[in-house]
Amino acid sequence: MNMLINSAETVVADALRGMAAAHPDLDVDVEGRVVVRRGVREGGRVGLVSGGGSGHEPLHAGFVGYGMLSGACPGEVFTSPVPDQMLRAAKAVDSGQGVLFVVKNYTGDVLNFDMAAELAEEDGIRVERVLVNDDVAVTDSLYTAGRRGTGATLFVEKIAGAAAEEGAPLEQVAALARRVNEASRSFGVALSACSTPAKGSPTFDLPDGELELGVGIHGEPGRERRAMMPSRDIADFAVGAVLEDLAAVGPADGPVLALVNGMGATPLLELYGFHAEVARVLADRGVPVARTLVGNYVTSLDMAGCSVTLCRADDELLRLWDAPVETAALRWGR
Repeated sequence: MNMLINSAETVVADALRGMAAAHPDLDVDVEGRVVVRRGVREGGRVGLVSGGGSGHEPLHAGFVGYGMLSGACPGEVFTSPVPDQMLRAAKAVDSGQGVLFVVKNYTGDVLNFDMAAELAEEDGIRVERVLVNDDVAVTDSLYTAGRRGTGATLFVEKIAGAAAEEGAPLEQVAALARRVNEASRSFGVALSACSTPAKGSPTFDLPDGELELGVGIHGEPGRERRAMMPSRDIADFAVGAVLEDLAAVGPADGPVLALVNGMGATPLLELYGFHAEVARVLADRGVPVARTLVGNYVTSLDMAGCSVTLCRADDELLRLWDAPVETAALRWGR
Protein backbone atom coordinates (compact mmCIF):
# COMPACT_ATOMS: atom_id res chain seq x y z
CA MET A 1 0.00 0.00 0.00
CA ASN A 2 1.08 3.58 -0.63
CA MET A 3 1.74 5.47 2.61
CA LEU A 4 2.89 9.03 3.25
CA ILE A 5 5.94 7.98 5.28
CA ASN A 6 9.73 7.83 4.99
CA SER A 7 10.00 4.37 6.49
CA ALA A 8 8.16 2.11 8.90
CA GLU A 9 11.08 2.40 11.32
CA THR A 10 10.91 6.22 11.59
CA VAL A 11 7.17 6.82 11.29
CA VAL A 12 6.56 7.66 14.97
CA ALA A 13 9.66 9.83 15.30
CA ASP A 14 8.78 11.67 12.09
CA ALA A 15 5.25 12.32 13.34
CA LEU A 16 6.58 13.69 16.62
CA ARG A 17 9.00 15.99 14.76
CA GLY A 18 6.06 17.26 12.74
CA MET A 19 3.98 17.78 15.86
CA ALA A 20 6.79 19.79 17.44
CA ALA A 21 7.00 22.01 14.35
CA ALA A 22 3.24 22.53 14.21
CA HIS A 23 2.63 23.14 17.92
CA PRO A 24 5.34 25.24 19.61
CA ASP A 25 3.27 25.30 22.82
CA LEU A 26 4.26 21.65 23.33
CA ASP A 27 7.60 20.28 24.47
CA VAL A 28 8.17 17.23 22.28
CA ASP A 29 10.98 14.85 23.21
CA VAL A 30 11.32 12.90 19.97
CA GLU A 31 14.02 10.55 21.21
CA GLY A 32 12.43 9.98 24.62
CA ARG A 33 8.92 9.73 23.10
CA VAL A 34 7.21 12.13 25.50
CA VAL A 35 4.94 15.09 24.70
CA VAL A 36 4.39 17.66 27.48
CA ARG A 37 2.45 20.89 27.74
CA ARG A 38 4.97 23.71 27.96
CA GLY A 39 5.18 25.33 31.41
CA VAL A 40 2.84 22.74 32.89
CA ARG A 41 4.50 22.68 36.33
CA GLU A 42 4.17 26.43 36.82
CA GLY A 43 0.52 26.29 37.86
CA GLY A 44 0.95 23.91 40.80
CA ARG A 45 -1.80 21.60 39.53
CA VAL A 46 -2.31 17.85 39.39
CA GLY A 47 -0.63 16.39 36.31
CA LEU A 48 -2.49 14.11 33.90
CA VAL A 49 -0.52 11.60 31.84
CA SER A 50 -1.86 9.12 29.34
CA GLY A 51 -0.43 7.14 26.46
CA GLY A 52 -0.62 4.09 24.30
CA GLY A 53 0.43 2.77 20.95
CA SER A 54 0.67 5.21 18.07
CA GLY A 55 -1.87 4.88 15.28
CA HIS A 56 -4.84 6.20 17.28
CA GLU A 57 -4.19 9.90 16.67
CA PRO A 58 -5.14 12.43 17.86
CA LEU A 59 -5.31 10.22 20.97
CA HIS A 60 -3.23 10.88 23.12
CA ALA A 61 -0.65 13.50 22.20
CA GLY A 62 -3.26 15.57 20.37
CA PHE A 63 -5.04 16.06 23.70
CA VAL A 64 -2.05 17.55 25.54
CA GLY A 65 -2.67 21.16 26.50
CA TYR A 66 -4.71 23.58 28.57
CA GLY A 67 -7.67 21.90 30.27
CA MET A 68 -6.80 18.36 29.27
CA LEU A 69 -3.63 16.23 29.45
CA SER A 70 -0.36 17.47 30.90
CA GLY A 71 1.67 14.86 29.04
CA ALA A 72 1.44 11.84 26.76
CA CYS A 73 3.65 8.86 25.95
CA PRO A 74 3.33 7.55 22.36
CA GLY A 75 4.52 4.00 21.86
CA GLU A 76 5.35 2.36 18.59
CA VAL A 77 2.39 1.66 16.32
CA PHE A 78 -0.19 -0.41 18.23
CA THR A 79 2.46 -1.09 20.93
CA SER A 80 2.39 0.11 24.52
CA PRO A 81 4.87 2.75 25.59
CA VAL A 82 7.48 1.53 28.06
CA PRO A 83 7.63 2.38 31.77
CA ASP A 84 10.66 4.65 31.31
CA GLN A 85 8.61 6.89 29.00
CA MET A 86 5.79 7.08 31.51
CA LEU A 87 8.22 7.87 34.33
CA ARG A 88 9.82 10.65 32.26
CA ALA A 89 6.38 12.11 31.61
CA ALA A 90 5.39 11.92 35.29
CA LYS A 91 8.58 13.71 36.34
CA ALA A 92 8.08 16.34 33.65
CA VAL A 93 4.53 17.23 34.73
CA ASP A 94 4.64 16.77 38.52
CA SER A 95 4.40 20.06 40.39
CA GLY A 96 4.18 18.43 43.80
CA GLN A 97 0.42 17.83 43.62
CA GLY A 98 0.65 14.32 42.21
CA VAL A 99 0.01 12.70 38.83
CA LEU A 100 -2.98 10.82 37.45
CA PHE A 101 -2.28 8.04 34.95
CA VAL A 102 -5.19 7.48 32.52
CA VAL A 103 -4.81 3.92 31.23
CA LYS A 104 -6.78 2.20 28.48
CA ASN A 105 -7.49 -1.42 29.35
CA TYR A 106 -4.96 -3.24 27.19
CA THR A 107 -2.64 -5.69 28.86
CA GLY A 108 0.62 -4.02 27.85
CA ASP A 109 -0.58 -0.55 28.84
CA VAL A 110 -1.83 -1.77 32.21
CA LEU A 111 1.36 -3.62 33.11
CA ASN A 112 3.66 -0.80 31.99
CA PHE A 113 1.69 1.99 33.67
CA ASP A 114 1.58 -0.08 36.89
CA MET A 115 5.35 -0.46 36.78
CA ALA A 116 5.82 3.25 36.01
CA ALA A 117 3.58 4.18 38.95
CA GLU A 118 5.74 2.10 41.29
CA LEU A 119 8.90 3.77 39.96
CA ALA A 120 7.36 7.23 40.27
CA GLU A 121 6.27 6.59 43.84
CA GLU A 122 9.80 5.44 44.68
CA ASP A 123 10.92 8.86 43.42
CA GLY A 124 8.44 10.61 45.70
CA ILE A 125 5.69 11.32 43.15
CA ARG A 126 2.14 10.55 44.29
CA VAL A 127 0.33 8.61 41.57
CA GLU A 128 -3.28 7.57 41.03
CA ARG A 129 -4.30 5.26 38.19
CA VAL A 130 -7.65 5.18 36.39
CA LEU A 131 -8.50 2.32 34.04
CA VAL A 132 -10.75 3.04 31.04
CA ASN A 133 -12.80 -0.01 30.00
CA ASP A 134 -15.89 1.29 28.21
CA ASP A 135 -16.25 -1.05 25.22
CA VAL A 136 -19.39 -3.19 25.48
CA ALA A 137 -18.79 -5.33 22.40
CA VAL A 138 -16.69 -8.14 23.86
CA THR A 139 -14.85 -9.21 26.99
CA ASP A 140 -11.35 -10.74 27.12
CA SER A 141 -10.30 -9.85 23.58
CA LEU A 142 -7.01 -10.34 21.76
CA TYR A 143 -5.17 -7.62 23.72
CA THR A 144 -7.30 -7.38 26.84
CA ALA A 145 -8.43 -9.05 30.03
CA GLY A 146 -11.89 -7.61 30.53
CA ARG A 147 -13.38 -4.81 28.45
CA ARG A 148 -11.32 -2.70 26.07
CA GLY A 149 -10.72 1.00 26.59
CA THR A 150 -11.84 3.11 23.64
CA GLY A 151 -13.82 6.33 23.07
CA ALA A 152 -14.53 7.11 26.73
CA THR A 153 -10.82 7.87 27.09
CA LEU A 154 -11.54 11.25 25.50
CA PHE A 155 -14.33 11.99 27.99
CA VAL A 156 -12.12 10.95 30.93
CA GLU A 157 -9.17 13.06 29.79
CA LYS A 158 -11.29 16.14 29.08
CA ILE A 159 -13.34 16.12 32.29
CA ALA A 160 -10.50 15.12 34.60
CA GLY A 161 -8.27 17.66 32.87
CA ALA A 162 -10.79 20.43 33.50
CA ALA A 163 -10.97 19.51 37.18
CA ALA A 164 -7.18 19.56 37.44
CA GLU A 165 -7.08 22.94 35.69
CA GLU A 166 -9.42 24.30 38.38
CA GLY A 167 -7.00 23.13 41.08
CA ALA A 168 -8.84 20.04 42.33
CA PRO A 169 -6.67 17.69 44.43
CA LEU A 170 -5.40 14.39 43.06
CA GLU A 171 -7.96 12.21 44.83
CA GLN A 172 -10.85 14.30 43.52
CA VAL A 173 -9.52 14.33 39.95
CA ALA A 174 -9.09 10.54 40.06
CA ALA A 175 -12.58 10.04 41.48
CA LEU A 176 -14.09 12.16 38.69
CA ALA A 177 -12.16 10.20 36.07
CA ARG A 178 -13.45 6.91 37.47
CA ARG A 179 -16.98 8.29 37.57
CA VAL A 180 -16.80 9.26 33.90
CA ASN A 181 -15.52 5.82 32.93
CA GLU A 182 -18.24 4.07 34.92
CA ALA A 183 -20.89 6.23 33.23
CA SER A 184 -19.60 5.62 29.68
CA ARG A 185 -20.10 2.85 27.12
CA SER A 186 -18.81 2.42 23.54
CA PHE A 187 -19.33 0.22 20.49
CA GLY A 188 -17.23 0.19 17.30
CA VAL A 189 -17.85 -0.94 13.72
CA ALA A 190 -15.25 -1.65 11.02
CA LEU A 191 -16.01 -1.30 7.31
CA SER A 192 -12.43 -2.11 6.29
CA ALA A 193 -9.24 -3.35 7.94
CA CYS A 194 -6.36 -1.07 8.90
CA SER A 195 -2.80 -1.37 7.60
CA THR A 196 0.25 -0.82 9.81
CA PRO A 197 3.37 0.76 8.31
CA ALA A 198 5.44 -2.29 9.25
CA LYS A 199 3.11 -4.74 7.49
CA GLY A 200 2.06 -2.50 4.63
CA SER A 201 -1.11 -4.49 4.04
CA PRO A 202 -4.39 -5.07 5.92
CA THR A 203 -3.89 -6.50 9.39
CA PHE A 204 -6.97 -8.70 9.21
CA ASP A 205 -9.24 -10.06 6.53
CA LEU A 206 -12.54 -8.25 6.01
CA PRO A 207 -13.93 -9.09 2.58
CA ASP A 208 -15.66 -6.47 0.44
CA GLY A 209 -19.32 -6.21 1.24
CA GLU A 210 -18.90 -7.23 4.91
CA LEU A 211 -18.52 -5.34 8.19
CA GLU A 212 -17.34 -6.21 11.69
CA LEU A 213 -19.72 -5.31 14.51
CA GLY A 214 -17.93 -4.57 17.78
CA VAL A 215 -14.40 -4.21 16.39
CA GLY A 216 -11.57 -2.98 18.63
CA ILE A 217 -9.27 -0.07 17.85
CA HIS A 218 -6.45 -2.44 16.83
CA GLY A 219 -8.73 -4.44 14.58
CA GLU A 220 -9.55 -7.04 17.23
CA PRO A 221 -12.61 -9.06 16.28
CA GLY A 222 -16.02 -8.02 17.54
CA ARG A 223 -19.33 -9.77 18.11
CA GLU A 224 -20.02 -10.86 14.56
CA ARG A 225 -19.59 -10.21 10.86
CA ARG A 226 -22.48 -9.35 8.63
CA ALA A 227 -23.15 -8.27 5.10
CA MET A 228 -22.83 -4.51 4.67
CA MET A 229 -25.81 -2.65 6.16
CA PRO A 230 -27.27 0.83 5.65
CA SER A 231 -26.16 3.49 8.13
CA ARG A 232 -29.54 3.42 9.86
CA ASP A 233 -29.25 -0.30 10.63
CA ILE A 234 -25.68 0.08 11.91
CA ALA A 235 -26.86 2.86 14.22
CA ASP A 236 -29.74 0.74 15.48
CA PHE A 237 -27.33 -2.08 16.35
CA ALA A 238 -24.50 0.01 17.84
CA VAL A 239 -26.60 2.43 19.87
CA GLY A 240 -28.85 -0.41 21.01
CA ALA A 241 -25.84 -2.32 22.34
CA VAL A 242 -24.56 0.78 24.18
CA LEU A 243 -27.93 1.66 25.72
CA GLU A 244 -28.56 -1.92 26.79
CA ASP A 245 -25.35 -1.89 28.80
CA LEU A 246 -25.80 1.70 29.96
CA ALA A 247 -29.18 0.86 31.48
CA ALA A 248 -27.41 0.00 34.73
CA VAL A 249 -26.16 3.61 35.00
CA GLY A 250 -28.81 6.00 36.26
CA PRO A 251 -30.77 8.03 35.82
CA ALA A 252 -32.25 6.29 32.80
CA ASP A 253 -33.84 9.52 31.61
CA GLY A 254 -30.71 11.63 32.22
CA PRO A 255 -28.82 13.41 29.43
CA VAL A 256 -25.75 11.97 27.71
CA LEU A 257 -22.58 13.19 26.14
CA ALA A 258 -22.36 11.62 22.68
CA LEU A 259 -19.22 10.94 20.66
CA VAL A 260 -19.61 9.76 17.07
CA ASN A 261 -16.02 8.86 16.27
CA GLY A 262 -14.36 7.98 12.99
CA MET A 263 -11.80 5.18 12.86
CA GLY A 264 -9.45 7.15 10.60
CA ALA A 265 -10.59 6.67 7.01
CA THR A 266 -14.26 7.58 7.21
CA PRO A 267 -15.00 11.09 5.86
CA LEU A 268 -17.08 13.60 7.78
CA LEU A 269 -19.76 13.37 5.10
CA GLU A 270 -20.41 9.80 6.23
CA LEU A 271 -19.88 10.49 9.93
CA TYR A 272 -22.45 13.29 10.01
CA GLY A 273 -24.89 11.10 8.11
CA PHE A 274 -24.28 8.35 10.65
CA HIS A 275 -24.74 10.82 13.48
CA ALA A 276 -28.17 11.69 12.08
CA GLU A 277 -29.11 8.04 12.56
CA VAL A 278 -27.57 7.92 16.05
CA ALA A 279 -29.58 11.02 17.01
CA ARG A 280 -32.71 9.36 15.63
CA VAL A 281 -32.21 6.22 17.72
CA LEU A 282 -31.55 8.24 20.88
CA ALA A 283 -34.63 10.38 20.30
CA ASP A 284 -36.75 7.29 19.70
CA ARG A 285 -35.45 5.80 22.96
CA GLY A 286 -36.17 9.01 24.89
CA VAL A 287 -32.49 9.72 25.63
CA PRO A 288 -31.74 13.47 25.74
CA VAL A 289 -28.37 14.48 24.26
CA ALA A 290 -26.66 17.31 26.12
CA ARG A 291 -23.50 17.61 23.99
CA THR A 292 -22.24 15.97 20.80
CA LEU A 293 -18.82 15.56 19.24
CA VAL A 294 -18.41 14.19 15.69
CA GLY A 295 -15.07 13.47 14.04
CA ASN A 296 -11.90 11.38 14.09
CA TYR A 297 -10.63 11.37 17.68
CA VAL A 298 -9.80 7.77 18.66
CA THR A 299 -8.69 6.19 15.41
CA SER A 300 -7.16 3.00 14.07
CA LEU A 301 -4.75 4.16 11.37
CA ASP A 302 -6.61 3.94 8.03
CA MET A 303 -9.53 1.80 9.15
CA ALA A 304 -12.89 2.76 7.70
CA GLY A 305 -15.60 2.64 10.32
CA CYS A 306 -16.95 4.40 13.37
CA SER A 307 -17.70 4.08 17.04
CA VAL A 308 -20.38 5.46 19.33
CA THR A 309 -19.66 6.48 22.92
CA LEU A 310 -22.31 7.70 25.36
CA CYS A 311 -21.72 9.04 28.85
CA ARG A 312 -24.45 9.73 31.42
CA ALA A 313 -23.65 13.29 32.43
CA ASP A 314 -24.91 15.26 35.43
CA ASP A 315 -24.54 19.03 35.88
CA GLU A 316 -21.01 18.74 37.27
CA LEU A 317 -19.75 16.60 34.40
CA LEU A 318 -21.38 18.91 31.84
CA ARG A 319 -19.80 21.97 33.45
CA LEU A 320 -16.37 20.36 33.30
CA TRP A 321 -16.95 19.21 29.73
CA ASP A 322 -17.83 22.79 28.75
CA ALA A 323 -14.77 24.24 30.51
CA PRO A 324 -12.15 25.78 28.21
CA VAL A 325 -9.73 23.46 26.46
CA GLU A 326 -6.85 24.21 24.11
CA THR A 327 -5.04 21.25 22.57
CA ALA A 328 -3.92 20.31 19.08
CA ALA A 329 -7.12 18.36 18.44
CA LEU A 330 -9.75 19.77 20.80
CA ARG A 331 -10.31 23.41 21.64
CA TRP A 332 -13.11 25.68 22.73
CA GLY A 333 -13.86 28.41 25.26
CA ARG A 334 -10.61 30.41 25.11
